[in-house]
Amino acid sequence: MYKCRACETDIEKSFLSLGNSPVSNANIKKEDLNKMEPYYPLELYVCPECKLVQLEEFETAKNIFSSDYAYFSSYSKSWLEHCKNYTEMMINRFGFNENSYVIEIASNDGYLLQYFKEHNIHIHGVEPAVNTAEVAIKKGIPTDITFFNESYALNLRNNGKLPDLIIGNNVLAHNPNLIDFVKGLKLALGKCGIITMEFPHLLKLIEHNEFDTIYHEHYSYFSLYSINKLFLKYGLEIFDVEELLTHGGSLRIYAKHIEDNSKPIKSSVLSLFNKEKLFGLYNLEFYNKFDERVKTSKRNILQFLIKVKNNGKKIIGYGAPAKGNTLLNYCGIRTDFIDYTVDLSPHKQGKYLPGTHIPIFNPNKIKEDKPDYIIILPWNIKDEIIKQLEYTKEWNCKLITLIPEVKIHT
Repeated sequence: MYKCRACETDIEKSFLSLGNSPVSNANIKKEDLNKMEPYYPLELYVCPECKLVQLEEFETAKNIFSSDYAYFSSYSKSWLEHCKNYTEMMINRFGFNENSYVIEIASNDGYLLQYFKEHNIHIHGVEPAVNTAEVAIKKGIPTDITFFNESYALNLRNNGKLPDLIIGNNVLAHNPNLIDFVKGLKLALGKCGIITMEFPHLLKLIEHNEFDTIYHEHYSYFSLYSINKLFLKYGLEIFDVEELLTHGGSLRIYAKHIEDNSKPIKSSVLSLFNKEKLFGLYNLEFYNKFDERVKTSKRNILQFLIKVKNNGKKIIGYGAPAKGNTLLNYCGIRTDFIDYTVDLSPHKQGKYLPGTHIPIFNPNKIKEDKPDYIIILPWNIKDEIIKQLEYTKEWNCKLITLIPEVKIHT
């Protein structure tokens, strides 16, 4: 028996198992390769009451995020462009200016707040990972190195300076203590303030077979229905929602205090509720079909790789994202299939992927080795990477993505 982390309803059984897997962003140093790695069950549950899809918590958020966190947001040009466009849109739509106060939760290396700073808007980051926060601080972005929760929000309120805008990009999924987190949002938000949150949309995860986005760092997988139910319970109301292309299909929700009547609820909210209902997200039986689709994908991926290797071809990976580690570990893909992977982030280079122990190199190695196939593991930014790898056409290298299905990009 498992209890829902959003409404504490009992959940009897999981609907999808990806076996046992290591923590996805826990890249390994060479000197630690022979040490034992912790593996945890990677099983999805859906709450019969609030319909939140979730993993059981095995590794704490503190252990995952508090020290040497591997993901730095600023290494993706397309993501930076997305954030710059968001900043301009919010300023134009809601009139934020030099008198406004903006807080970002999980502000990482300052990838987003830097654009608000350019407009002389008062900013503050909240980031638990020391290494990413220190990069932000060096950029001149004031950052508290801590987790956002009800206690932090209470201190904020007691100091008398409440934000006009609270931003949280891809942080909801990373928080196992959702009730505490949402209570904090309610406490911290200014009287007429706005919350925007972006997170991968459960509908797109299932529709596009994005099973690799399931990993221990992502404790929860949201529909509009599940997040709306949670927000309403603690005095927050979603008044607008947008469907985004980022991370394989995300939602951006706009929320306010339920007492704030200055922001009418847009038709987009009801429209998306109807879309989710028609898709089947509110029907528990719907989820059981996903398991077989994932197993079929695994077989198809392995059949493709076996055929390529039997023809004597060299395969490498591009990128070392968390999602790639779920895919590689679930499918049992190690250096017998992929010689190595490369990544632009110097924080990952020289290390090894968890579980599979595939080495991570600088992308310059591609030109030296001239592989026959390159698997793009962060498929959500495949267009950006395909442009970067344009030069591989010189030796007829084939670029591949494996999600939602095996595809060769020509």
